[in-house]
Amino acid sequence: MRALISVFDKTGIVEFAKELAKRNWEIISTGGTFNLLKENGIDVISVDKVTNFPEILDGRVKTLNPKIHGGILARRDNENHMETLKEQDITPIDMVVNNLYPFEEQLKKNSDHNTMIENIDIGGPSMIRAAAKNYRDVYIVTDPSDYNEVLKNLDSETADFKQSLARKAFSYTAHYDSLISNYFNDIEEIQFPEYLNKSYKLIEELRYGENPHQKAAFYEDSDIKNYVKYEKLHGKQISYNNLNDMYGAINAVINFTEPAAIAVKHTNPCGIGTADTISEAFRKAYECDDESIFGGIIALNREVDEKTANMLSKIFLEIVAAPGFSKEAFEILTKKKNIRLIEIKDFDELYNRTKRYKQVLNGIIIQEDDDVIWNENSLEFVTNRKPTEEELSQLKFAFTAVKASASNSVVIAKDGGTLAIGQGETKRSWAVEEAIERAAEKAKGAVLASDGFFFRDTIKLLNEAGIDVIVQPGGSVKDQEVIEYANEHDMCVVFTHIRHFRH
Repeated sequence: MRALISVFDKTGIVEFAKELAKRNWEIISTGGTFNLLKENGIDVISVDKVTNFPEILDGRVKTLNPKIHGGILARRDNENHMETLKEQDITPIDMVVNNLYPFEEQLKKNSDHNTMIENIDIGGPSMIRAAAKNYRDVYIVTDPSDYNEVLKNLDSETADFKQSLARKAFSYTAHYDSLISNYFNDIEEIQFPEYLNKSYKLIEELRYGENPHQKAAFYEDSDIKNYVKYEKLHGKQISYNNLNDMYGAINAVINFTEPAAIAVKHTNPCGIGTADTISEAFRKAYECDDESIFGGIIALNREVDEKTANMLSKIFLEIVAAPGFSKEAFEILTKKKNIRLIEIKDFDELYNRTKRYKQVLNGIIIQEDDDVIWNENSLEFVTNRKPTEEELSQLKFAFTAVKASASNSVVIAKDGGTLAIGQGETKRSWAVEEAIERAAEKAKGAVLASDGFFFRDTIKLLNEAGIDVIVQPGGSVKDQEVIEYANEHDMCVVFTHIRHFRH
């Protein structure tokens, strides 16, 4: 039996090769792997002795040879194949142990283009795919964690096990090729490539999905641009719904540069606050809806201090995500066994926006991230009454907050905090009615932001509730009716010419 061993990740390879040698396997190898095995007293044959052809082009061509690929691809149950091997003096190769040049590692290091090119493995994927194609006759081993199982299987060879190694090998090379494909798309700034290759790695199976009867798992995106480092410092396993809600919370809180807190339930905000301190910001978020926050997700864009932790500890929460936790805050919050504390140290990395993907019939739809929030230059003051500087500041906060809510959505806000959020309605006036009902008497003197344009019925509802400063995108054929109504009632309307639908 003959094994070809050529690995970049040399974890456990010496011990594995020694075990093969004990079982009378003949080992052939290349380059650094050959030297390592030789130094450790393993009888190993260099590939060039097998091919009768030297490594050339600085090692770019080593194993691309019929003596290698013929030995891998020949079907043992095919008489013609075996006769050809005999005629060409080719010895069958019964195992390929290979892992690839560290393209992904260099990608994470943001290496220069020449380095990236030299870390594109050619011979390795060719050998892996050849062995995986002929898995009935050849073991293909790409993962060091499989070495022990392979050794166990040698004594009781099973087709199912060899097939599982082949499946793993093809997944491995597909992942590798997707990294290379996306790298070239990025450097050429191809926004929508003809073939979109995404690769995800299984991180863990989750307890269940949205509901207990649904199985679920978490896969990590291999796209380096999408990667955000975070760590669970405390608490039990994060669930499917937790991961989804945390994503919504983080995407909302990163829109604010000042200290900000957001409480999320079912991916939608139930309260948003900004202030000079993170504790005051959280207080505003909490007071917007002190009932829905129960069992919610909290995201903060500043370190959690002792004062904020004391407030958080009084509520049942699933997750608190923040750039960090002071020693005092950590001690307070970890007294609660079930709360998950998520630390995102490099919070600035969250501002590197990427594309958004959504599943539809027969595929996915992709769009750029909605990374426009508020543009002073696009504002249009369409009514006789103009906003004061303070009102304009509150309108900016409200419009930033409404961006995080599901359409049709409106936000009633005052003093850098949401008083009420009306969201996810099929009719905008219903969202307005919902928000007014929740804000109650606090609505008077507040401002309102809408993610889409208004009609006369909606602005009439606001006038009756005492809300007379409004920001909306504009763009409706009914805009003039809205403006006329506002002027008749001394109301202020600002058009942003930016829409923030989130479906």
